[in-house]
Amino acid sequence: MRAIAVQGGKGPATAMHVTDIPKPVPAPGQALVKIRAFGLNRMDLLQREGLYPLPPQAPVTMGVEFSGVIEGFGDEAAASKCGFKNGDEVFGLAYGGAYAEYIIVATKMLVHKPKELSWEEAAGIPETWITASQALLLIGEFKSGQSVLWHAGASSVSISGIQLAKAEGASAIYATAGSQEKIDFLEKELGVTKAFNYKTDDWASEIQKLTNGAGVNLTIDFIGAPYFQGDLDVAARDGRVVLLGLMGGGKLPDGVNIGPLLYKRVRVEGSTLRSRDVEYQGKLRDTLVEHALPKFCDGSFKVFVEKVFPFEEIIAAHQLLESNQTKGKIICVMGGQ
Repeated sequence: MRAIAVQGGKGPATAMHVTDIPKPVPAPGQALVKIRAFGLNRMDLLQREGLYPLPPQAPVTMGVEFSGVIEGFGDEAAASKCGFKNGDEVFGLAYGGAYAEYIIVATKMLVHKPKELSWEEAAGIPETWITASQALLLIGEFKSGQSVLWHAGASSVSISGIQLAKAEGASAIYATAGSQEKIDFLEKELGVTKAFNYKTDDWASEIQKLTNGAGVNLTIDFIGAPYFQGDLDVAARDGRVVLLGLMGGGKLPDGVNIGPLLYKRVRVEGSTLRSRDVEYQGKLRDTLVEHALPKFCDGSFKVFVEKVFPFEEIIAAHQLLESNQTKGKIICVMGGQ
């Protein structure tokens, strides 16, 4: 089958190319899916550069979220018990391998694709919405009436999380982003309470003013070190900070005051998704099906797709993601289908 590989195993976007690799064979508990579309994620950039520690069950081929059609099972006799059959249209989350014509994936990580969703939209849901649900509800323990701050507000995970927070009854939703276009998108299209341009605004001071010093109950941070002091400063008493990425680095600058951790009883917790076992991921998949899928079907939740590329234009797709200019998902589609 055709798949995307990286020349030399790691390198820049231009090192990627289409190649032929063996078609995977599903084991018991797995399905073989012919891919129609797959979503790009920032972890893909890190993996391509050799900077992402792969879980042991992940293939070298990139890509964790996809949509497609089931073509087989590792155990045909047991397949009917999992609620899927050959020919079913699905989308799902895998440990890797989605940058290809076929993928094998645990059946418990598959979701039936509703007719209301396109292949492109369905491929943009699994990683982002499951990550957002995990951060907001499972780790952040978000409750109705609380406030939340999403950094990298125009990223796909934050776009998902903002919609989830609204649906869960947030009292206020704040966000940071890097351009006026993104600020306008967040405030006017997604309806956040207030968005801040991190290049020109002192978001921590502004949030303190807006909340009369009370701060926010939960902060979801993908940036890391440069935002850590601000995260502590804006945290409400018994507030929580969920760290999902280190885009700004992992080493704290000199002078960081960790006092708020103590006197505001702030809890900081880091988390990843891809390294979790399939049982944990499966529970999150069930949360997606129960809480989010009906809202996709009735249109109250939306998948924001920035641009769709043909599979063969993967280099351009990665370069666009690297530009940090996007609002929402970048999707690749397989041709000749």
